[in-house]
Amino acid sequence: MATAEQTPLSRQTTHPDGRVDLTDRAAIAGSRFTNDELAPVPVEKRTWTTYNYFALWMGMAHNIPSYTLAASLIALGMNWVQALMTIMIGNIVVLVPMLLNSHAGTKYGIPFPVFARAFYGVRGANFAAILRGLIACGWFGIQTWVGGQALNVIVGKLVGSAWVGAGEVAGHPWTLWLCFLLFWVVQMVLIWRGMEAIRRFENWTAPLVSVGFLVLMGYVLVKAGGLGPILAAPSKLGWGSEFWTVFAPSLMAMIAFWATLSLNMPDFTRFGGSQAKQVRGQILGLPTTMTFIAVVAILTTSGGQLLYGDGEDLWDPAQLAARFDSPVLVVLALVALVLATVSCNLAANVVSPSYDFSNAFPKRITFAVGGLITGVIGVVIMPWRLISDPSIYIFAWLGFYGGVLAAVAGVLVAGYWFTLRTKLDVADLYADGGGRYWFTGGWNVKALVSTVVGAVLAVGGAYGGPFPADGLIPPLKPLYDYNWAVGFAVALVLHTVLSMSERERAHDAALPQVEGDARG
Repeated sequence: MATAEQTPLSRQTTHPDGRVDLTDRAAIAGSRFTNDELAPVPVEKRTWTTYNYFALWMGMAHNIPSYTLAASLIALGMNWVQALMTIMIGNIVVLVPMLLNSHAGTKYGIPFPVFARAFYGVRGANFAAILRGLIACGWFGIQTWVGGQALNVIVGKLVGSAWVGAGEVAGHPWTLWLCFLLFWVVQMVLIWRGMEAIRRFENWTAPLVSVGFLVLMGYVLVKAGGLGPILAAPSKLGWGSEFWTVFAPSLMAMIAFWATLSLNMPDFTRFGGSQAKQVRGQILGLPTTMTFIAVVAILTTSGGQLLYGDGEDLWDPAQLAARFDSPVLVVLALVALVLATVSCNLAANVVSPSYDFSNAFPKRITFAVGGLITGVIGVVIMPWRLISDPSIYIFAWLGFYGGVLAAVAGVLVAGYWFTLRTKLDVADLYADGGGRYWFTGGWNVKALVSTVVGAVLAVGGAYGGPFPADGLIPPLKPLYDYNWAVGFAVALVLHTVLSMSERERAHDAALPQVEGDARG
């Protein structure tokens, strides 16, 4: 016999390892707020290991946008030390909210949009979920575009000038649009087959995706005369005020790069075999894989600048590889990069919005249909414009959405760890009216206020790129350089303060401890 935490209706049981399972799944079966994908994963089906999470992060981190993230810092004038320092600090910082939010997925077997119901309300969770989902659509489009570019370079090297010199449509060769479409279709087929297919794909591609980047780096190092000339290249920014002016928003962008995953990691950790396995897998996975890709990108881009000058396209590995003399090397490198981009896109940018859109209409939108919606929006958002310039990529796209999502992360962390102290009534997360998480008509005004205030303070002063030079709201312009930190801190503190009375009630109404059979 093991100590088991159960609701008064005996609807859930806590296993010896801390994971919670519904005792009677019929308690949620008739709710209009559930379907097969959103329902909690039974403990016996939570089987992902440390390697699964390490492989997941290797697949998500080793891709072309991760490369361009690091390479863009070189394009902005940093040297290799400054760029690597910025990326490493950013990944360590974002790992904290990521692990804090991951805990609920493993403990209760629930995805991110259902987790958000505990704080935003059963209906209000759609606000956070759709916000996260739309940004994932943008990322899906970006990944698909850069993957299509790599595929276009591969075919161009094999076919020759007829392919490379094809006529243009809407500013790009029609052959590039064709590769973009093919890349899109392949991903839609994979997502239609579900989460298990994605897990298997991640496992077998994880060791392979590093090959392409190593080939690129090796070729550039040989041509550039080794590491010496690259490491000796000075920073264009120096270490004075000019560097620190660029460092702050760049650091926020590095954090924002994975800010989306810091919210929806419960989508993956709900399959975790234990808290220890998912924590180990993520700690081993995120910092190491991102540091690896950062080193490769920094060295390759720096070497490319020495070899080919300061061309604007050197931060794009596909365009850099297109300048190589050896077709064999180009094809080998870019095939691996294409696989890497598919792996990342499926895990990071399709899984989450599929759940998010399904959460909005559980009885009408399945996981697969949600993935198809993601793909369509990812094209409509015109990703080729978002990634056209490193300044727009970092300061506008990453900076703006990072500040907004940081506010959502602040509410989740505050609500789960400070207000509810990791205790959730799983059945009530699916309650069709009434229950602990219904709040006011299914919405928690406190969470919404905390999110909006945090987001406005974080990004209200957005400037540069498509934004006014003086900022959208001029007095808030100085805060925009610290957008993620501002959004997270303000929302966390505000939601904690607003929910103090709720915390006291949660403590008084704590679920009773009883004895029960909880095999795990």
